[in-house]
Amino acid sequence: MRLRLTRPAAGQLERVLTHMAAESPQGARNVRERIRAVMHLLLQHPYAGHATARHGIRRMIVSPYPYAITYRATDSEVVVLAVRHTSRRPLA
Repeated sequence: MRLRLTRPAAGQLERVLTHMAAESPQGARNVRERIRAVMHLLLQHPYAGHATARHGIRRMIVSPYPYAITYRATDSEVVVLAVRHTSRRPLA
């Protein structure tokens, strides 16, 4: 099983961490490490996230932080589609 971030998801993650680092470098490191831990968990348990209304798309909250990872799991990989703050609208 492998993990792949789409370009939009990688850009979203970069923007989240860059914005956060400007305010709190330690906070950005904490969020980055927690997101990595959740992504690692998804590699071990790809169906751990909640199913969404979109067929095959799942969402995992990066607790205790207000971020959600939206992804699709296949037999060989977990494809991260988005990394977004939970106050933002879900993907259309």
